[in-house]
Amino acid sequence: MKVSLRRLPLVALLALPAAVHAQNELSNFTATGRGGVINTFAQDYQAIGINPANLGRPGESLVAFTILEGGGGLASRSLSKTLLRRILFDSSQPIGAAGKAELVNGFEGKNALNINADVTTLGFAISLPNGLGGIAVSNRQRLGAHLALNRNAADVIINGQKAASMQQYFPTDAAGNYTGTGLPAPPISNFLNGTTIQLAWTSEYNLSYGVRVLDNAAFKLSVGAGYRYIQGIGIADIQVKSGSLSAYSSLSPIFKVDYGQLASNQQFNLKSGSGLRPVGSGNGFDLGVAAEIGKLVRVGASVTDVGSMTWKGNVVTASDQLLQPTAATGVETYNVLKGIINQFDTDKNNLFSYQAAQKRSASLPAKLRLGAGVRLSSLFEAGIDVTTPLNKVAGNLTSTFVGLGVDFKPTPWLRLSSGLTGGAGYGASLPLGFTLVSPIWEAGISSRDVTGYFNEKSPYYSAALGFLRFKIGGKS
Repeated sequence: MKVSLRRLPLVALLALPAAVHAQNELSNFTATGRGGVINTFAQDYQAIGINPANLGRPGESLVAFTILEGGGGLASRSLSKTLLRRILFDSSQPIGAAGKAELVNGFEGKNALNINADVTTLGFAISLPNGLGGIAVSNRQRLGAHLALNRNAADVIINGQKAASMQQYFPTDAAGNYTGTGLPAPPISNFLNGTTIQLAWTSEYNLSYGVRVLDNAAFKLSVGAGYRYIQGIGIADIQVKSGSLSAYSSLSPIFKVDYGQLASNQQFNLKSGSGLRPVGSGNGFDLGVAAEIGKLVRVGASVTDVGSMTWKGNVVTASDQLLQPTAATGVETYNVLKGIINQFDTDKNNLFSYQAAQKRSASLPAKLRLGAGVRLSSLFEAGIDVTTPLNKVAGNLTSTFVGLGVDFKPTPWLRLSSGLTGGAGYGASLPLGFTLVSPIWEAGISSRDVTGYFNEKSPYYSAALGFLRFKIGGKS
């Protein structure tokens, strides 16, 4: 089934439950067990996108590689666990007036829904001889989505034209017929102020290098840099705040969007076909430094995802305008995601009017990463990370991440990971991970927050898996 043009701002949300927000540590099952605390822990290909300077530190192996290592997470700070489970797993259940009021309250919030999925299809690293450092390469699929709704947006999605926020401007009778003139319609930027809908899906090809530049008993210093070529599969970025509206999207043919008459517009660069055909490309860079103080203390600092994307295929934009009436009747079941998309259907009078564009440039989700750690031995390591978003583009963290993480090996064949983390739109989390260790092979499973599976408030479901991580030519 094709998706109509007016569904563009939220078409991504329809695909999310089938696809399984964006911190790339979810592609690393060992880091996920520490809640994403990784700056001083990362080595070999795990240093890509985190701190390339760690590649200059002599590692525990000569060669390391992985195949299909990844994870995903879904969280809400405003929906209850009961509501989230109904939306995801029992969406056909009918809903009454009380249930609708509960949904409106649940979807009103700055972090109504955050979703991440990251998969490293292939990662490889090698330590060069004679102190020449280390090189790592990888391919990674990254998907992140963020939904924040103000009261008006949540009300219209759930109740349609019967929403109290719409009735004051466009009053209707029980049959849905307009009964008169209400208050003057406001600009959409006022009506939806505080609403954000973002999705970013990219495929990246990474190359990172690190080298030690200072080496003595008391202090060791490494520097590193990384480059990535990025193919854009899709982006949707709608932000309404402080009386302004910014909205655009560029989606691959895999989303099956019907662009209607815009497809023949000379300003529109139609990308048709099937599959993961890229609709954008870009370049990103990472820079990092890492130091070892004595034999125990490690510190690191890096700036990642500096660069930009240019989206050239299927680009549409929307600008501010006066609020329009809607013919939507709202949701009758817990299939709220479909209800969201229906707000932008072409057979109804809805919120946005779209214009064709030949291209759109956007910054990458740049971050500042700081870390400090203590490595007492190969059996125990602890670290503290602070990661701050440097912009508010689609795919970035919604707020600063802070975490404490530990690795402990009670036996030679088992490594346990845990910690305490908070921020990034997820609240306080208790991560946990289990990794089976041998001289050449590692496999494990981990979660960003084990309590999130059971919390009625602020549910958080996350998991990362890896079964094909190999390290050759060094100690386990």
